Amino acid sequence: MNRLKQFALAALCVALAIAITWQGPNTATAQDKAKKKDVALERTRDTVKMLDDVYKTAVVLITTHYVNDSDDLPAGSAAIALFEAIGKKGWHEVRLLDASGEPIEEKNSPKDEFEKAAVNQLKAGESWHEEVIKKDGKRFLRAATPIPVVLDKCVMCHENYKAAKKGEPIGALSYTIPIK
Repeated sequence: MNRLKQFALAALCVALAIAITWQGPNTATAQDKAKKKDVALERTRDTVKMLDDVYKTAVVLITTHYVNDSDDLPAGSAAIALFEAIGKKGWHEVRLLDASGEPIEEKNSPKDEFEKAAVNQLKAGESWHEEVIKKDGKRFLRAATPIPVVLDKCVMCHENYKAAKKGEPIGALSYTIPIK
């Protein structure tokens, strides 16, 4: 009988431990997955913000230090070449978009609904436009950020930018980056 009491007491302790730690049926799985996706999305947003800062800082530095007259390679052209090289390597896609309505090159015009909506939102004063899409079963963040005129040298190549108000977006960078 003593052995039976010990077994019953041990079984009761195990049952009590399970009851204390059990939190119901496993319904949190979908929520946990959503949280993980949110963490991945936040990480991807941070990546876009970092890339945006790097690209825009590079254009300003190149323009400041290396563009002295209209015969020099415009920093925007150098940036487009960089974007194409990055895209070919498979890292991410980034496009320079015209928001002035007078693109120097037609390829810089907004192409799809996302880019058109992004330009409209950025011109309306938003600082960020995004959309999460699925492509080939994978999630991607599409984001766009404004490009205002920040240097007087910009008007050497873009005469139409003289009329731009301070802080007004004359362009945008459009990103498509995998969410990992």
